[in-house]
Amino acid sequence: MKRLLLLALAAIGLVSAPAHADRIKDLGQWQGLRTNQLTGYGVVVGLSGTGDDSLEYTTYAMKGVASRFGLQIPPGIIPANKNAAAVMITADLPAFAKPGQVLDITVSALGKAKSLRGGTLIMAPMYGADGQVYAMAQGNLAVGGLGATAADGSNVIVNVPTAGRIPNGATVEKSVDAGFATSPTINFNLGEADLTTVQRVAAAINAVMGPGHAEAIDATTVAIQAPPGAESRTALMARLEDIEVDPADAAARVVVNARTGTVVINGAVRIAPAAVSHGKLTVKVDEKPQVSQPAPFSQGQTAVVPNSAISVDEKSSPMFLTGGSSLSDIVKAVNAIGASPADLVAILEALKQAGAMKADLIIL
Repeated sequence: MKRLLLLALAAIGLVSAPAHADRIKDLGQWQGLRTNQLTGYGVVVGLSGTGDDSLEYTTYAMKGVASRFGLQIPPGIIPANKNAAAVMITADLPAFAKPGQVLDITVSALGKAKSLRGGTLIMAPMYGADGQVYAMAQGNLAVGGLGATAADGSNVIVNVPTAGRIPNGATVEKSVDAGFATSPTINFNLGEADLTTVQRVAAAINAVMGPGHAEAIDATTVAIQAPPGAESRTALMARLEDIEVDPADAAARVVVNARTGTVVINGAVRIAPAAVSHGKLTVKVDEKPQVSQPAPFSQGQTAVVPNSAISVDEKSSPMFLTGGSSLSDIVKAVNAIGASPADLVAILEALKQAGAMKADLIIL
């Protein structure tokens, strides 16, 4: 099983290098064309006794909802009565979303509500990071979880009944100006900073548009000269997205998940010639206490006598050489000694400390 795991890791590493060119759109995204997070605070009503236990902020929210319709709740009156719950509303506003379009929203209980199942969200504004209202939310919740409580206090909870979704539950009221139509240049940002890749992207764009149109300004961003106007820039960006580029090889990297024992090594890892000896030392202590009985009529006392047995088992493996030109050679050498993933991590750490392996060792 260990050999199969290590061989599988070798196969993953060997295919990690790019086998063909990637489109520019697969390497990153255009600056400004991003989603924006929206949040809101509201009240869910219509709950069957599973709402908040007369929390103050629920009461204030209910009073705010009632005031929209010209109703004034007298002081000291608590309108919640477990049939309403204060909630937080979240959504993602896509780039170029226009007023009138709809968004899916997530509704989560803020207080002590036991379940939002069967509830209805009353119209609530959703704000962006700038404090402006960008959408209005309302609708019936779809809750995947459920909970039931018996008279003796026992309860059963399936999934999470205090959070739900409302498909198309928010309507966009205001669009976000991306600014790409009026900025001096349009910028393309790589998903992962790489000096070689960003230069290749700029060169590929210049090969299509002509010299001097694209410039790599740092390890992530390519600035592209473009004519003004949203229509012409949109057409240009759509054209540039399909240009194919050979990205740079990934940096040598070893990723270890300590919780699952998974080790992934990419194909860029190289190990310089080194000699490795790996063994295991097991110390086993067996405690078998014995009972000592006194002789008849000796007026002695029964006593427990300690009886310990210590054994040492040391399994040594012959020293082997590393420094293969490919990941498969490295895995073959490790498999030769029957090392487990945990042993492999120890060997790689030792090789890195010795300077025989130049790779990033990431432990999750």
